[in-house]
Amino acid sequence: MKELILYTTVGCHLCEQALELIEPILEPKYQIVKVDISDSDDLINRYGIRIPVVARSDNGAEIGWPFDQQQFLLFID
Repeated sequence: MKELILYTTVGCHLCEQALELIEPILEPKYQIVKVDISDSDDLINRYGIRIPVVARSDNGAEIGWPFDQQQFLLFID
Protein backbone atom coordinates (compact mmCIF):
# COMPACT_ATOMS: atom_id res chain seq x y z
CA MET A 1 0.00 0.00 0.00
CA LYS A 2 1.35 3.42 -0.96
CA GLU A 3 1.32 6.27 1.53
CA LEU A 4 0.14 9.83 1.00
CA ILE A 5 0.59 12.57 3.59
CA LEU A 6 -2.17 15.12 4.12
CA TYR A 7 -0.88 18.26 5.81
CA THR A 8 -3.81 19.64 7.76
CA THR A 9 -4.86 21.17 11.07
CA VAL A 10 -7.87 21.10 13.37
CA GLY A 11 -10.87 23.02 12.04
CA CYS A 12 -9.59 23.30 8.46
CA HIS A 13 -12.75 23.10 6.35
CA LEU A 14 -10.75 23.08 3.12
CA CYS A 15 -8.82 20.07 4.42
CA GLU A 16 -12.11 18.29 5.07
CA GLN A 17 -13.25 19.09 1.51
CA ALA A 18 -9.99 17.77 0.07
CA LEU A 19 -10.27 14.57 2.09
CA GLU A 20 -13.86 14.02 0.93
CA LEU A 21 -12.69 14.43 -2.66
CA ILE A 22 -9.73 12.06 -2.51
CA GLU A 23 -10.75 9.33 -0.06
CA PRO A 24 -13.19 7.54 -2.39
CA ILE A 25 -10.59 7.15 -5.15
CA LEU A 26 -7.70 5.98 -2.95
CA GLU A 27 -8.80 2.74 -1.36
CA PRO A 28 -7.41 0.11 -1.21
CA LYS A 29 -4.24 1.14 -3.03
CA TYR A 30 -3.29 4.15 -0.90
CA GLN A 31 -3.17 5.04 2.77
CA ILE A 32 -3.64 8.64 3.92
CA VAL A 33 -1.56 9.79 6.87
CA LYS A 34 -2.78 13.07 8.37
CA VAL A 35 -0.08 15.37 9.74
CA ASP A 36 -1.23 18.29 11.88
CA ILE A 37 1.01 21.23 11.03
CA SER A 38 0.28 22.91 14.37
CA ASP A 39 2.60 20.37 16.02
CA SER A 40 5.69 21.90 14.36
CA ASP A 41 6.89 25.45 13.79
CA ASP A 42 8.69 24.26 10.67
CA LEU A 43 5.49 22.79 9.23
CA ILE A 44 3.52 25.93 10.11
CA ASN A 45 6.10 28.05 8.28
CA ARG A 46 6.09 25.70 5.30
CA TYR A 47 2.35 24.97 4.95
CA GLY A 48 0.54 27.51 7.15
CA ILE A 49 -1.24 29.37 4.37
CA ARG A 50 -1.20 26.53 1.81
CA ILE A 51 -3.08 23.69 3.53
CA PRO A 52 -4.45 21.31 2.57
CA VAL A 53 -1.39 19.87 0.85
CA VAL A 54 -1.01 16.23 -0.15
CA ALA A 55 2.51 14.82 -0.45
CA ARG A 56 3.65 11.54 -1.94
CA SER A 57 5.90 9.62 0.41
CA ASP A 58 7.65 7.84 -2.48
CA ASN A 59 9.02 10.91 -4.26
CA GLY A 60 8.10 13.95 -2.13
CA ALA A 61 5.91 15.53 -4.82
CA GLU A 62 3.17 17.79 -3.47
CA ILE A 63 -0.18 19.05 -4.65
CA GLY A 64 -1.88 21.96 -2.91
CA TRP A 65 -5.49 22.97 -2.74
CA PRO A 66 -7.46 23.72 -4.82
CA PHE A 67 -7.41 20.62 -7.01
CA ASP A 68 -10.09 18.46 -8.56
CA GLN A 69 -10.27 14.66 -8.87
CA GLN A 70 -8.70 14.65 -12.34
CA GLN A 71 -5.72 16.73 -11.20
CA PHE A 72 -5.34 14.50 -8.15
CA LEU A 73 -5.45 11.32 -10.25
CA LEU A 74 -2.69 12.70 -12.48
CA PHE A 75 -0.70 13.56 -9.36
CA ILE A 76 -0.82 10.02 -7.93
CA ASP A 77 -0.31 8.29 -11.28
